Amino acid sequence: MTPQFAPGAMAGLRVIDLTRVLGGPYCTQILADHGADVIKVEPPAGDEVRDWGPPFHDEDAAYFVGINRNKRSIGLDLASEGGRVVLLKMLETADVLIENFKPGTLEKWGIGSDVLREKFPKLVHCRICGFGADGPRGGNPGYDAIIQAMTGMIAATGSPESGPMRIGVPLVDITTGLYAAIGILMALSERQRSGLGQFLEVTLYETGLAIMHPHTANYFMHGKPPSLTGNEHPNLVPYAIFPTRTDDIFIGVGNDGTFRKLAKEIGRPELGTDPRFARNRDRVANREALRAELAAVFSQFEAEPLCDRLLAAGLPAGPVQKIDQALTNPHTLHRGDVIEKDWYKGVASPIRLERTKPSLRATPPKFSQHAAEVLGEFGYSATEIEALQAAGTVCTQRKR
Repeated sequence: MTPQFAPGAMAGLRVIDLTRVLGGPYCTQILADHGADVIKVEPPAGDEVRDWGPPFHDEDAAYFVGINRNKRSIGLDLASEGGRVVLLKMLETADVLIENFKPGTLEKWGIGSDVLREKFPKLVHCRICGFGADGPRGGNPGYDAIIQAMTGMIAATGSPESGPMRIGVPLVDITTGLYAAIGILMALSERQRSGLGQFLEVTLYETGLAIMHPHTANYFMHGKPPSLTGNEHPNLVPYAIFPTRTDDIFIGVGNDGTFRKLAKEIGRPELGTDPRFARNRDRVANREALRAELAAVFSQFEAEPLCDRLLAAGLPAGPVQKIDQALTNPHTLHRGDVIEKDWYKGVASPIRLERTKPSLRATPPKFSQHAAEVLGEFGYSATEIEALQAAGTVCTQRKR
């Protein structure tokens, strides 16, 4: 990332962010990294992931810190009429409203999507929720691991020895945030033609189903649920972890020509023409025999030099690294993938536009750190701000 804060691609976009936990904040950090003015509106108790530690910086958990940079925070009691008045004032100049309340909550408060559409016809209103507002599970809460369980993800992850396993990163939450960002950008693009905003809903459940490739495609084709294959691919062989003399490596082969090239590079060209392994369908049918052949070869090499040589030859191979190794890897450092400001350190935006670059302008905010600043921008006087704080409508400290 460049240290100069040139306007990002989203500069001039104002986002009112009512989300908490992961999917919503992950979405709005994407927009904020690229220049959007994201105002994080927190409930009186604050975003609960501020407490999801240790580790902590001051009183904020790393979980919160990792997904809330480049934002401003205001504590606002939206359950109060006064809080909703402030929110509506903020929406007068907003482009995007994103929230992850249980469906029906805004309607109960008198500010549902129909009201917002009438008052703010250009507003893009995004809701992230578990299952959507309708259907047998409409309105039910959603949690990453539960959605992994319900969409077949856990049943397809793990080995026969381990049994079904949760994926070790909150993949559903994070991907829901990515889909929300894409949906918001689509709605903003369409607004340029129509002049109108619109409501969009992104659910964890649909996200979980959407990312189950190739398992859903395989099931639609042959009607069989996936079996537990551990680190191996259901459709490609070899595509797995192999031990070497030093560390484990991962080998992934996508076509027959690549396999023949791999066989030649490791000194076993005959494997590429062996009738058991010549085509991918043959390798799938004989995966255990091929695994034994390759394991015997790889055990003679050291991981890093072997992967370097295979990658240089255009072959898909990589050492299995721990997170500390990945974050200090020479390529990571060369690409500027770790960014720092004051006490903060994080992973840079992977979206690298040529002219409108992302930037790290502000560390993650303390709770309601920018309340007076934000309210002043919306026309509130110092006296009015003090009155809102005295009434508890605007919170300066978390109510635990």
